[in-house]
Amino acid sequence: MQLKSTRYRILAWASFIGMFIVLIAGAIVTQTDSGRGCGSDWPLCNGKFIPAYTLESMIEYSHRMITGVVGLLVTITFFCTWRYRKLYREAFAYASGTLIFTIIQALMGAAAVMWPQQPAVLALHFGISLLAVASSMLLVVWLHRSRKLTPPPVQSTPGLAVFAWFIWLFCYVVVYLGAYIRHLKVGGGCRGWPLCNGKIIPDFTKASEVVFAHRLAAIVLLILIFVWFIKMRRFESRSNINVMSKAAAYTLFCVILQIVSGGWLTTTFQNANEFFFASLVHNTLVTILFSLLTDNAIRSWKHRRK
Repeated sequence: MQLKSTRYRILAWASFIGMFIVLIAGAIVTQTDSGRGCGSDWPLCNGKFIPAYTLESMIEYSHRMITGVVGLLVTITFFCTWRYRKLYREAFAYASGTLIFTIIQALMGAAAVMWPQQPAVLALHFGISLLAVASSMLLVVWLHRSRKLTPPPVQSTPGLAVFAWFIWLFCYVVVYLGAYIRHLKVGGGCRGWPLCNGKIIPDFTKASEVVFAHRLAAIVLLILIFVWFIKMRRFESRSNINVMSKAAAYTLFCVILQIVSGGWLTTTFQNANEFFFASLVHNTLVTILFSLLTDNAIRSWKHRRK
């Protein structure tokens, strides 16, 4: 199968969409507290291949089945890319990353079922899934750009490339804090938005300090991305090429939506159904945001001045 053939593009897209669904399905498992729906058995569910019907067991088992199917798609994509690893090293790196992170997150999920894990470890599971989604997205983007004649980004300075990777790493920390809050079950630590319990700086408890740190980190992330957007606009305006500044604009818009969705999530804490939907929107937006930042960081590093 040729890497730029229609069949390969369909396979890459299927892997990307599948990884996205796996991440959202995992968030649903956490949100509905269905992580123990299959007891401590893995890969069986309560000792059976087809479990007895309960809502928790079906949610958890469906997540496992989806992960298995998508894992097969990711593996096929990897081996199809392996044949052309010397010719298309970038594509091979993305396919390899997707497979490696998929295996890690599957093993972490199995470990979480068989042995009780601390919230700090469980939060890392979401972070690994996020890396798998970003890797699969990068492969799809690479295929798109390899077929389309677009002007290359202006060569950035090494300092801008380092700054892009710093933003990417900081975003990962923000995401980890959000996942940690979800597994620690302290989402109500800050009532109200944008104030926390009616104060700019709340009285700190175990619940409020983690939530407040997440909010503060999100604001810092917004500032960092805004600075990145301004820098790219000024940098690219000299050559009339605005490839990276457009990407920065999309990223800025996405982080604003992400913060607004966080506020919405806080206001729906007492309404279980609305809170569930708001949580899915919040997870979807952060996945898109992180993927955009990953692409920004890689492109700025690839096109930096030597």
